[in-house]
Amino acid sequence: MTTNPVTRLFVSGTHYRLAFTHSILAFTQLINALSHYRLDYPDLALILALVRGGSLARASQLLKVDVSTVFRAVRRLEAALGQQLFEKSRAGYLPTSLAQSLAVQAERAEQALDAARIGVEQGGEVISGTVRLTCTDSVLQGLLLPALAQFMPSYPALTIELSTSNDFANLSRRDADIALRLTRTPPEHLVGRCLAQVSYRVCGSAAYLKTVDPTDLASLTWIAPDDFLPDHPTIAWRRQQLPGVVPGYRCNSMLSVTELVRAGLGVAALPDFLMGDSLQPLTEPLLGCDTALWLLTRPDCRALRSVVTLFDELGRALRLP
Repeated sequence: MTTNPVTRLFVSGTHYRLAFTHSILAFTQLINALSHYRLDYPDLALILALVRGGSLARASQLLKVDVSTVFRAVRRLEAALGQQLFEKSRAGYLPTSLAQSLAVQAERAEQALDAARIGVEQGGEVISGTVRLTCTDSVLQGLLLPALAQFMPSYPALTIELSTSNDFANLSRRDADIALRLTRTPPEHLVGRCLAQVSYRVCGSAAYLKTVDPTDLASLTWIAPDDFLPDHPTIAWRRQQLPGVVPGYRCNSMLSVTELVRAGLGVAALPDFLMGDSLQPLTEPLLGCDTALWLLTRPDCRALRSVVTLFDELGRALRLP
């Protein structure tokens, strides 16, 4: 029996319309599920625990319940939302994009709840939120970490995001709220205060200096960040004063330079705050290399209580040796 082409087209079109209708119904059911189910904090805590733990066993430990309870709770929540939150794999439970998004909200809710509890316990206003702070690795190790240890325990609801960088682009791009920088000329569009003057000296470890003539700087093994910081004033000083010296070690940061000097591999021009008791100065402060430690922020950040609090605390706690 031959089927009329028009009939085939009509039947095919009918199937297409039916499939399209089914898709619309499924989408409507999903929207209804999401709109009718109201997420609460225990749901967010469940998602956050499984995202952090990566497995039912670890999530159950974080929530202090048994594994079967977590498993049933996840299944019920996925059914209520009409969406899968986690994918089971050999690596554990992998969160979907929805679960990751909800986990971010869960962390914010967790922080807000912690801040509220602290406020009740302390009977006053609590400084909370996240402040993004940027500095160089040498400033982080030599100055910032000791300062944070002094006052951060008093702000349990305050979170700091730390990043190490050697430029001001972080503040300009609004990637950071506060910056600690070694500079003689801070950008005019930033506001802040000069905390201290910083000098550089050639120094080395006691063990290394016993094996060389410390008065003959040109004969020593030099460690420097030439390729990483080609415009650094200490590099210009060495090239002018000791033009024949080629560094035996080149590092990509001043902190790495410092560690190599402490290991007894040579000498370097370092800021005073990185020398400590383990390194011995071989020179007076190098002429033309003086700089300053600046605490900087954007003008619009001065309206944020969390940023102002951290800014003021850093201004009081940061002290050069």
